[in-house]
Amino acid sequence: MGEMIGKQSIQYEHPPYLLASSSIAGQKEKEGPLGKLFDEIIEDPMAGEDNWEKGESEFMKRAIELAIQKSGLKKENIRYLFAGDLLGQLIATSFGVKDFEIPVFGIYGACSSAGEGISLASMAVAGGFADHAVAASSSHFGSAEKQFRFPLEYGNQRPLSSTWTVTGSGAFIISKRKSEVQISGITTGKIMDYGIKDSMNMGAAMAPAAAQVIYQHLQDFNRKPEDYDRIITGDLGTVGQKILIDLLKENDYDISEQHMDCGIEIYSAEDQDTNAGGSGCACSAVTLSAFILPKIKCGEWKRVLFVPTGALLSTVSFNEGQSVPGIAHGVLLERSI
Repeated sequence: MGEMIGKQSIQYEHPPYLLASSSIAGQKEKEGPLGKLFDEIIEDPMAGEDNWEKGESEFMKRAIELAIQKSGLKKENIRYLFAGDLLGQLIATSFGVKDFEIPVFGIYGACSSAGEGISLASMAVAGGFADHAVAASSSHFGSAEKQFRFPLEYGNQRPLSSTWTVTGSGAFIISKRKSEVQISGITTGKIMDYGIKDSMNMGAAMAPAAAQVIYQHLQDFNRKPEDYDRIITGDLGTVGQKILIDLLKENDYDISEQHMDCGIEIYSAEDQDTNAGGSGCACSAVTLSAFILPKIKCGEWKRVLFVPTGALLSTVSFNEGQSVPGIAHGVLLERSI
């Protein structure tokens, strides 16, 4: 089990483990700095299907299959599946996972869904309610643009504060079985709303939520930024990164030496024309699987705070003139062997 500590955190007495993970990415992601690290590249953005949404479902299906395969388990061994995406009613998830016949919790944390899924799966395993659980999330440039912004054919200009939705999916096996990486605790975020109404500036909308959960995590665990090898946000991009660091400095925490953002790492902004960086549920998920976890497994990093970030808007709320609230979820990852 574990114990509640501070205001928003859980510290596990017997931590669950990240047994295996997978990263499936698209062509643009292949061309970025992390391209050679992904498990599989699906160059066809529709993954052999006839529309973006079906293609995204196929990305998620393949990611879950591969994670289970890498773990040495069978789908029958998986007690629960926690999965989510950006699309209305989680259609990428529901159509992607239906054939697994695994009990499923559909989750929505926007681009923070990887952190939310891993948090919930770790609670289920640490609490004795599952021996093995899967957390998965996906996003797709085509399906996200179609739903949230403009049809791709419109060819609209993108402001420098905008981010590029990552096409891909990441899946994680959380287990009682020991591995090199343990989930030592979690810090669940609060919804933060600073009144940002610009849907093309997600970094500014999400940075306050990231700052709040990082601040509270450090308070709850009674630690300092230098106690971590990296504090890694999901997709704040270059705009949100500066806001995050400034907000935490106001509360006497300087994370500038430890901070890394998956959205900045996944693309070469200048060469790939991605402006402020990458975003989407897959951004933090594939970066965690392909880049972050190997660093912990080999011992280069001993302790990492993984903080995926999400913007909680919909086409309805945006068209009605509402602001864009943010959410972030902290997952404490440590080398265990």
